[in-house]
Amino acid sequence: MAKDKKEEIEEEVLNQEEESTEETNNETETTPEPEPKTVEDELAEMKDKYLRLYSEFENFRRRTAKERLDLIQTSTESLMISLLPILDDYDRGAEQMEKAEDVKAVIEGVELIRTKFKQILESKGLKQMESSFGKDFDAETQEAITQAPAPSDDLKGKVMDEIEKGYQLKDKIIRFPKVVIGQ
Repeated sequence: MAKDKKEEIEEEVLNQEEESTEETNNETETTPEPEPKTVEDELAEMKDKYLRLYSEFENFRRRTAKERLDLIQTSTESLMISLLPILDDYDRGAEQMEKAEDVKAVIEGVELIRTKFKQILESKGLKQMESSFGKDFDAETQEAITQAPAPSDDLKGKVMDEIEKGYQLKDKIIRFPKVVIGQ
């Protein structure tokens, strides 16, 4: 294979030399003739170009692999930064729960933290899937945990209960809802 490439290169060099001699014959005699390159010089030049191109590609490959690794390692950084205030709120809430005498105020505080948490997750692209209670079971978007006897014929093959809610992250299902199907 290497001989074939070498022969092709030699033929290409010879063709270029023939074309350049024809062009110089057509030109006026006042221009000085450039010194013709030998086949070995052409081959050495092409090898040099090949090595430089190969080195450049290897450097590109290494650089992109390093950038990808860095991106993977820091991809959750913005999410973690946005969750830190919620952690602080839970810590403050835990301190207040030890001292609190009014349970209603503690419940309100926990509900505020829950709402804040949901808002942050939604801002990052997380959406809760709508409940499928009473709808036909869809194996593409739901996970059946078990089957239970249907209280009526119209619930056979349909979702009777949702054990866990499903979630999507930017239109990709990251957790399928776990459901009970009527039998």
